Amino acid sequence: MKEKSMHDVHSLRAPEPVGKYPHAKRVGNLLFLSGVGPREKNTVKIPGVEVDENGNIISYDIEIQCRSVFKNVKAILEDAGAGWQSLVDVTVFLTNMKADFPTYNRLWAEYFPDNPPCRTTLEIVSLPTPIAIELKCIAVMDEEKK
Repeated sequence: MKEKSMHDVHSLRAPEPVGKYPHAKRVGNLLFLSGVGPREKNTVKIPGVEVDENGNIISYDIEIQCRSVFKNVKAILEDAGAGWQSLVDVTVFLTNMKADFPTYNRLWAEYFPDNPPCRTTLEIVSLPTPIAIELKCIAVMDEEKK
């Protein structure tokens, strides 16, 4: 079996990872993104989130967070040499499915009007930072862009 080339991708535009991992890893013509949230680069600010002095969420706006997470995913894809339409599979983690899924689903349709990737949406209790959404993505790369 031929060994596939593998390398890390670090975006210059996406927020820094919250642990020791790359933004993405390219294996052959597949690109695996680490979990991506709505945080902003070089700041502790999270778009659409208000927290108290202990870091507990007081309120959040899921639409603002969705738009920010899509922006971050797009930046990682582009910095890796791919694009938004390169996405083939997305796992979505929401902390409040009942309240947030309708807004998320509407925005998904806006961002993917044609040929959307496969998608799985899960509700989870919490995420590592005070966010309400995180995406785990797989994209396919053009062979010429190795």
